Amino acid sequence: MGEFDLIRRHFQRADQARRPAVALGIGDDCALLQPHPGFQLAVSTDMLVEGRHFFEGTDPEALGHKALAVNLSDLAAMGARPLGFTLALALPQADEAWLAAFARGLFALADAHACPLVGGDTTRGPLNICITVMGEVRPGLAMQRSQAQVGDDLYLTGRTGEARLALELMQGTDWATAACGPQALTQHPELRTRLERPTPRVELATLLAVLGNAVHAAIDVSDGLAGDLGHILAASGVGAEIALGQLPIAPTLALLPEARRVDCLLNGGDDYELLFTAAPIARAAVEAAAQASHTPLQCIGRISAAPGLRVLDASGHAVAFSACGFDHFA
Repeated sequence: MGEFDLIRRHFQRADQARRPAVALGIGDDCALLQPHPGFQLAVSTDMLVEGRHFFEGTDPEALGHKALAVNLSDLAAMGARPLGFTLALALPQADEAWLAAFARGLFALADAHACPLVGGDTTRGPLNICITVMGEVRPGLAMQRSQAQVGDDLYLTGRTGEARLALELMQGTDWATAACGPQALTQHPELRTRLERPTPRVELATLLAVLGNAVHAAIDVSDGLAGDLGHILAASGVGAEIALGQLPIAPTLALLPEARRVDCLLNGGDDYELLFTAAPIARAAVEAAAQASHTPLQCIGRISAAPGLRVLDASGHAVAFSACGFDHFA
């Protein structure tokens, strides 16, 4: 199977030209996209490398899902609605079964968010997946990291820590195996799902964006809650307080010793949840948006004037922790 046969068989779809935002899709030197009048283009790129971002032998269908999900999560952090994406794929070989499963996972998520594949590239090499996603958002409504305001409520979708625990169990880390048992991944399949099939919070984000100035800063939690929140605090010149008791905790995380549990909650990566700030006056509207999009949401703290992040226990006392979000080059 040659390169162009590979593209035509697994990635070129008959309905690509019927998408209103796609003026020209796969088959030319460039795709042509047409955002709606009065919108800005939002663009983000993420790369997944075998051995760095995922294990050798990872289910290709799950890998197709995650490759797009992490990019859609970036659009969600800006409140942007997806328009389309490109795929650059390096493959050791043209494996028909692998490609069919990868495309199945990729397109299932793409179709769920009306985000068509509009172009890309394929080459031979170590397994490497790079997706560039494009979306649209009205000028002035993008939820930028620099817009958090003192007094804002701090919200988190879903739960953090499960993907980190799944990774530790897959690696056979002693403390994780001792706490959860050697069969934890079999007994709790949701852990692996959280790591390999994250849920991008696009629908909630687009509803938040239309609330206008009431919703301020946002970021997707990919490298750890504390570390990613730190990016908002630094960009906005503010601080924050998190109520540890307000963080949703998965039943499996409750099995861990407290220090390990707090570390997973605050520093675990690969969650791809949405963290955002909003004015207290918007609480009812934010909760309505969460209900309308069927998104689990919790207010976990607030933005403060004093710089830095403080994590408080039920008595209001500071909890000692070390913020160490993931860094590829640290």
